Amino acid sequence: MSLFKEKGIKTTPIESLGEFGLIDHLTKDIITKNPTSVKGIGDDAAVIDLGNKYQLISTDLLLEGVHFDLAYMPLKHLGYKAVAVNVSDICAMNGDAKQITIGLAMSNRFSIEALEELYTGINLACEKYGVDIVGGDTTSSTAGLMISITVLGEVEKEKITYRSGAKVNDLLVCTGDLGGSYLGLQLLKREKEIFIENPKMQPDLAGNEYVIQRQLKPEARIDIVRKLEKLKIDPTSMIDISDGLSSEGLHISKSSKVSVQIYEDKIPLDISAINLSEELNLNPILCALNGGEDYELLLTIKQQDYEKVKSDVDFTIIGHISDKSEGNNFLAKDGSSHPLRAQGWDAIKTD
Repeated sequence: MSLFKEKGIKTTPIESLGEFGLIDHLTKDIITKNPTSVKGIGDDAAVIDLGNKYQLISTDLLLEGVHFDLAYMPLKHLGYKAVAVNVSDICAMNGDAKQITIGLAMSNRFSIEALEELYTGINLACEKYGVDIVGGDTTSSTAGLMISITVLGEVEKEKITYRSGAKVNDLLVCTGDLGGSYLGLQLLKREKEIFIENPKMQPDLAGNEYVIQRQLKPEARIDIVRKLEKLKIDPTSMIDISDGLSSEGLHISKSSKVSVQIYEDKIPLDISAINLSEELNLNPILCALNGGEDYELLLTIKQQDYEKVKSDVDFTIIGHISDKSEGNNFLAKDGSSHPLRAQGWDAIKTD
């Protein structure tokens, strides 16, 4: 950076672009050259043509102090979560995760026993999702712990699902419930602050086990991929909800060149999340829209598939797809319409 200043070159702060703006900026001139590279940057996973199937590849980086806080994140849970969030990317492509590689950097404050605890969680997740550890790399770090996992998966060519396939009049559907992970995080942060002020105080987490689990030990929805196949539903588009419902809806809108319409009274919330939001003086709908880390799936389906999902507790129809000219909107309970904005998790922006 000092070299630029010495030459009088004006520099642009990274946070001015945000995570996705930075990705777009750095990759705008990248062109894939190999015919087997079916899909590169711009979806939940890259797609490689293996002949009879597509291979799926995705990488996630978790950095201490940015993505997790070991004051309340047990190492076993961290290992499990690191695998689950990667498997979630493969689910979002309607595929099956098969292998992972692990990149690990740690400072000298971590003992062998601590890393064994981390790998206990990693191994539990691999067993749960049927994934093999096939390689990786380790190195030292001057600033805590860093985990980078690359997941390899596969999908039948006719089953591949991108963010870009949504069509006008499709139904917008999400799995599970939303906002719980963010609320669990806020509770953990609150209890940490209380402990710092008075170490004799014990954390008060009673009654909030569900939202705590949503934050510390999320599950990838491999069951949804299997259920979609059983129901004979081919989603027209799909994405995992890692950065908040609003952000993911806008990703589908941008990739599919359509608009999304989301109804407030349709957004699924768990009662424990609602109760905790009242205690923390937070709006549960805003937590669902902008909180992130729910790792549910947001998908679009054809209207003729409505009967297949209308009574299934795993699916909630929260809106529909409209023409791009209509804009992306959040339709409130009072009948008012508001532009949908991406205010979810951004690891780059400082605000």
